[in-house]
Amino acid sequence: MPPPAAHPGLPTLADSVRLAEDGVHILDRRVFPFEHRWVHARTVEEVAAAIEDMVTQSSGPYFAVLWGMVLAARETAGQDPETARERLRAAGDRLIATRPTNDQPRKAVEWVMASVHAGGDDVAAAALAGARAGDEDYRRRSREMGRAGAALLPEGGRILTHCWGDLYLVGLVEAALEMGKRPSFVCTETRPYLQGARLTAETLAEMGVDTTLVTDGMPASLMRAGEVDALVTASDRVTMDGHVINKVGTLQLAVAANAFGVPFHALCHAPDPASATGADVPIEFRDGDEVLHTLGRRSASERVRGLYPAFDITDPRFVTTVVTDRGAFAPDRVHEYWNEERGTAR
Repeated sequence: MPPPAAHPGLPTLADSVRLAEDGVHILDRRVFPFEHRWVHARTVEEVAAAIEDMVTQSSGPYFAVLWGMVLAARETAGQDPETARERLRAAGDRLIATRPTNDQPRKAVEWVMASVHAGGDDVAAAALAGARAGDEDYRRRSREMGRAGAALLPEGGRILTHCWGDLYLVGLVEAALEMGKRPSFVCTETRPYLQGARLTAETLAEMGVDTTLVTDGMPASLMRAGEVDALVTASDRVTMDGHVINKVGTLQLAVAANAFGVPFHALCHAPDPASATGADVPIEFRDGDEVLHTLGRRSASERVRGLYPAFDITDPRFVTTVVTDRGAFAPDRVHEYWNEERGTAR
C-alpha cells in the first residue's frame, strides 16, 4: 500500500508520486484508471527505470525526480559531504536523461542540488528540504498559470485538449470554475498509450466537468464545424522564440486550429532560457514497437514496423498565446518573461 496522500482532496493523478521511508511509491499510469496499482521504487535507479517505462507521465516525472533525488541522498549515508554531493549530481544526471525533451526533470534536480550546496554537511536533510520546496513551487506556479489560462477562456467554452494531465489541468479547471465559466472539454485519446482517454479524461471527470472523448483523427472536423472554442494544451518545453514542444500530435492540432480560427493556448510555467529555438530541443524517440500495441495488445501484424517520435515542435505562427505563471504572452514576446523588470524566476 502507498503512504497516505500528501495532498488530500486533489484528483487522483495530482498526488500520484509519494515519498515514504521505504522508497518512492508511484501510481502506475499505464493501467490507470482500470487499476490503481502502485510501483514501489526503493532506489534512485528504480525511480529512473519507472520514468523510462512510462509508469508516470505528465507532471509525474517531475515529482518522481524530486523524491528520487531524496533516495539518492539517503544512499550516500556515511560518506563525506563532497563525495555525497558528487554522487547526488550523478544521480541527477541519470534522472534528467530519462525523458530528455521535457525540461521539468532538470528543474527538479536543480531544486535539490541548490539546497544541498547551501545546506551544510547533512546532505540528506538538505536534499529533502530542496525537494519539498520544489514540490510547493510547482504546485504554486501551476495554480498561478491556471488562473492566467482560465482568464482567456470564454464562458461556457468548449475546450479541446491533447495528452494533458494533473496539475496544469487542475489549476486551469479550478480557476475556470471559480470564475463561473462552466467549461466543457473534448479530449483526444492520445495514441499509443491513450493518455488522453485514461488520464486527462478521468481527471476532468473527477473534477465534475463535462468531458467528451474523441479519437486523435477527429478534432479538425470538429473545429471546422465550429464545435471547439479553444485548443489548450500543456507543453513539455517552450523555447525563447515561442516554439512549443509537446506530445506528438500537438502540431497537427495547432495547424488545424489556425486554419479554422480557433485560438491555441499553450501552458508552461516559464520558457526555457537554455533553448533559443526548437532546433535546440532534443526530441525523444521511443521504441517503435510501442506504436504497434494498444494497452498491451498488438494492433498491427508482424510484417509492420513502428516509428515513435514522442514529441513534436509547433512553430510560433500556429500558437496564439503562451500562458505562464506570470501571465500570458504572444509567442514572439515570451522571452519577456525573463526581463529584469518582471523580476527573476526559477
